[in-house]
Amino acid sequence: MSTNPPKIRYISESFIKPQYATEDSKRPLYLTPWDLLLLSSSYNQKGLLFTKPPAANAQEDFIKTLLDRLKHSLSVTLVHFYPLAGRLVTQKNENPPSSLIFVDCSNGPGAKFIHASLNMTVSDILSPIDVPSIVQSFFDHNRAVNYDGHTMSLLSIQVTELKDGIFIGCSMNHCIGDGTSYWHFLNTWSEIFRAHGNNLSITRPPIHKRWFPDGVDPIINLPYTHEDEFISRIEEPKLRARMFHFSSESNAKLKAKANAESNTNKISSFQSLSALVWRCISRARCLPHDKITNCRLATNNRSRMDPSLSNDYFGNSLHTVKGVATVGELLEHNLGWAAWKLHEAVINHSDKVVLDFLHTWLHSPFVFQPGQFLDPCNVVMGSSPRFNMYENEFGMGKAVALRSGDNFDGKVASYPGYEGGGSIDLEVCLPPDTMSALESDEEFMDAVSLSHQQH
Repeated sequence: MSTNPPKIRYISESFIKPQYATEDSKRPLYLTPWDLLLLSSSYNQKGLLFTKPPAANAQEDFIKTLLDRLKHSLSVTLVHFYPLAGRLVTQKNENPPSSLIFVDCSNGPGAKFIHASLNMTVSDILSPIDVPSIVQSFFDHNRAVNYDGHTMSLLSIQVTELKDGIFIGCSMNHCIGDGTSYWHFLNTWSEIFRAHGNNLSITRPPIHKRWFPDGVDPIINLPYTHEDEFISRIEEPKLRARMFHFSSESNAKLKAKANAESNTNKISSFQSLSALVWRCISRARCLPHDKITNCRLATNNRSRMDPSLSNDYFGNSLHTVKGVATVGELLEHNLGWAAWKLHEAVINHSDKVVLDFLHTWLHSPFVFQPGQFLDPCNVVMGSSPRFNMYENEFGMGKAVALRSGDNFDGKVASYPGYEGGGSIDLEVCLPPDTMSALESDEEFMDAVSLSHQQH
């Protein structure tokens, strides 16, 4: 008997352009420091898993109708989110040697749209303890970095048909937008899909005017002439990815514990949960006690700016704040101590801190190198349980699960739990030995709840 795992079969590929061009889409889009910092980082990859409606198997044209509606609604959505149909372009300058990287919104081929199939069931994806590695193949542009948007589409949608389900995986170039923008796009696409593409007035029109600090020229040249000077690619070691579910009761308990131990009432449930993850992963890694470890939290700057930026601002307005400690300090103190560190990092992240960072960057621009960022002593909390993920419907009811593409050691992506109400799902990526140690960590597993997928 063959034990070869099933492979994805690619059926078709096309490019979807905006239904029509607007005046704005004919102009170049200049990237901000926040956007340019991410040129060497990976695409943002998130996707939704749906079960096929009961009648789908009887309907021969179910998948054809679905694909046609997805493509049509996508072309209407791209009228509003036109940068996603564009391409990155570099203009090189001789004097001084530098590069201007911007988005040409009108000459790109459009968004890539792939139809694929896989001989597996929804249960094959959801029932194993680990996220099956095949899930990485549900996303196009895997292992690509944002700079590749010069030759690859800035947005790629892959619709993978399972025996009894559909996975819609979306890869979006991170230089074009952050998680807030990613879900804004997806929420709008779902809204237009549900209106059968007839509704051109959308609830939240995106704001495309890129934000620059006062007095800053939006044309920013990077001090590089060759991609090798600022683009690096990292090979990932073998990792396990696993979903852990935390019910609203469990999160409330963690929050109460952290606040009681810190003698305060200011620590949020997400800060408490992040502190638990930071402590338990650090313990599972068996690191020397004098090693420095940090826990980074992805932070939306929009509300922290003064005046604040609208949540409909389409682009990056993202920062990471971090709690720092030695492994010894982290493990010798209690949960409340670690949670307070993270609380302080969040509270101290003000408009002034953001502007100081941007002015320093403008003085000597650089591009984040993920290799320096991804230290095997660190934990990176990405995504957010506040994003509206489960209300994206494409004619198949509510998604049964969320999954993501890119993985690295110490990545923890947070999603709202399926049942809502303050529950949270964490997707944790660690080397196999570390994951096994985390799975037998009492403090951690005591807080984990059964999810709807395990009932």
